[in-house]
Amino acid sequence: MTKYLLKFLHRMRFRTKITVGVTLMLVFCGLSIGLILSGMSSRALLEEGRKRGLALTSSLAFRLAEPLLAMDFLQMKNLIDNVHSQYNDVIYIFLTDTSGNVLSHTFSGGFPTGLLQVNPDSLKAQPLLLATERGLVYDFKVKVVLEEKNLGVLRLGLSRSDMDAQIHHQRLISLISTLGVVSLGIALALWFSRTVTFRLNRLRGSAEEIVKGNLNVQAGFSLGKNCWEIMKCGKEECPAYGDARRRCWYLVGTRCPNCRGKEYPLKMVNCQQCPVFKYNFGDELQDLAEAFDVMAITIKNHIEELTEREKTIAKQQGLLKTIMNVTPDFITLQDKDLTYQFAGKAFREYFNLKEEDVVGKTDFDIFPAQQADLNFHENKQILLTRRPLDKEITFKRPDGQKWFHVVKVPVYDQDDNIVGLLLTARDISMLKKFQEQLIQSQKMEDLGRLAGGVAHEINTPLGIILGYSQLLMDDIKDEELLGNLKIIEKHTKICRKIVADLLGFSRHSHSVREAVDVNESMREIIELVAHGFFLNHIKIIHAPNATIPPLTGDKERLKQVWLNLLNNAADAIGQDGVIYVQSRYNVHGQVIEVSIADTGMGVEKEHLGKIFDPFFTTKQVGKGTGLGLSVSFGIIREHGGKLSALSPAPAEYLPGDFPRSGHYGPGTVFIVELPIKGKQHV
Repeated sequence: MTKYLLKFLHRMRFRTKITVGVTLMLVFCGLSIGLILSGMSSRALLEEGRKRGLALTSSLAFRLAEPLLAMDFLQMKNLIDNVHSQYNDVIYIFLTDTSGNVLSHTFSGGFPTGLLQVNPDSLKAQPLLLATERGLVYDFKVKVVLEEKNLGVLRLGLSRSDMDAQIHHQRLISLISTLGVVSLGIALALWFSRTVTFRLNRLRGSAEEIVKGNLNVQAGFSLGKNCWEIMKCGKEECPAYGDARRRCWYLVGTRCPNCRGKEYPLKMVNCQQCPVFKYNFGDELQDLAEAFDVMAITIKNHIEELTEREKTIAKQQGLLKTIMNVTPDFITLQDKDLTYQFAGKAFREYFNLKEEDVVGKTDFDIFPAQQADLNFHENKQILLTRRPLDKEITFKRPDGQKWFHVVKVPVYDQDDNIVGLLLTARDISMLKKFQEQLIQSQKMEDLGRLAGGVAHEINTPLGIILGYSQLLMDDIKDEELLGNLKIIEKHTKICRKIVADLLGFSRHSHSVREAVDVNESMREIIELVAHGFFLNHIKIIHAPNATIPPLTGDKERLKQVWLNLLNNAADAIGQDGVIYVQSRYNVHGQVIEVSIADTGMGVEKEHLGKIFDPFFTTKQVGKGTGLGLSVSFGIIREHGGKLSALSPAPAEYLPGDFPRSGHYGPGTVFIVELPIKGKQHV
């Protein structure tokens, strides 16, 4: 029998032997430890249950002392019933006096007098275990004492079923844990046996691959620490520095002081005393695997160098293409036959083209015939003359006019021959817009100076005309002549108002900078105009944001802006309408936004860009000077803010119940944006 067993074990694979041996050991140890721990935990749970019952009985006995002394049966009953109902595992509780008479109990079908005969001995620290119809019960017996005077005895029955359930649960957990640990141990045994045999199989596989001519193998394992990490030498010029696959004692020309100039195996005498060798040297299998690696890696290095060069070229090509695609400028490259070799992402997206729609195509395949012919002759001229082209062109787009700065240059090879044409184009629409705004600003400044000069010149004669007409009105009794003088007075005042607006438009008066409550200043202006608007059936809704902080500015000039915008809204409505005024606070931008929306007929699209120009007005003759919005625009600009208008008014600037139909118009909203810390614009 022993002979066959030994023969069977001899034929078993080495991995199987390790797995079976470790498994048997784990099963024996696991079951033994599980049984011991299960018994210990069971005893601990029972002891914990007995301590809990004793503590519960002692606590209740302490609280029953006073009602027992006072013979307050109701309080005794309440205390006992409260404990009995509070704990599910309390089977019974009863209280007796010193004579053994039952004073209170929790039995519903009559008190079992037999309990009085159970546990009659002197009180003990350990309870008595009773077998009852409801299972095993621990009977606890505690004296009720008050100031060392014995008043009675409290008995409490605590069910052991919950403890037994916990013990059963604990044993089940212990069994499952033991099985889990054994299973884990078996898995670890499988892993351990696989790890041990893996090196043998890896060495055998590496040898087979080398015989087949495959040099891309590694029989040895990577090092935990390399030689430069152990020695902390920092000698990057050493052949071993950075080489994580080969051991330094196999390499020639290493920079270690003890082995410099020596080759393997002559250097091994010194290397065996080196800390690197002692840390990384393995057993015979590892030594054999490393010999295979050294034999194959020399040839493999040449292949890796070629592969690395190829990767570097591909990486550089990808990087160059990425740069060309992420730039917002148009970039294209055509060969000397004007066939596209490359087109940047911005160029393709602008003309709604894919890469395959451009590469390999000419302008005649992409653009309309007229544009393609123009591009062809222009590009040919550049290639023939070798002179770059620099120009500005414009396109009409649905979103407006676009301007581009185009540069075309010939591309040369190393022999100074033209091999293609490079085009770059940058969107300068915003720059053109700024240029137009600068020109318009200069015109407005000149106009302001002219208006101020004219206003000063005519202001004095207007005052004289008004004064003399008022003097004549006091002396003349003729009604017809008096009416004519009143007409002169009226229109002279209108002229003075126009002159005052001109002066206000042209003059940059000194502003008083102080803390301004925007909501309060708006409220003052609303109260000022509310009555007049009410007569025209115009309702003002004010929705201020209470969290808005004060800003630094000129309070009176800002109130002038609110008054101009409210009057402008009322003029747009005429009769019967609503004006909605609200304020917001942009915490991140530190900007206060005030919007004034109306239910008027709105502003025509072609007029929106002109409403802030001086003297521009859509009102009837004599109804306005066209300077109110211009003056307001200048005041807001002096505060470092922005004044804009939208028509029709977007929903985000209107309340949910704001009227948008019936006899009301599409409306207009004026938006004022003011920074918290205002700044004076020069």
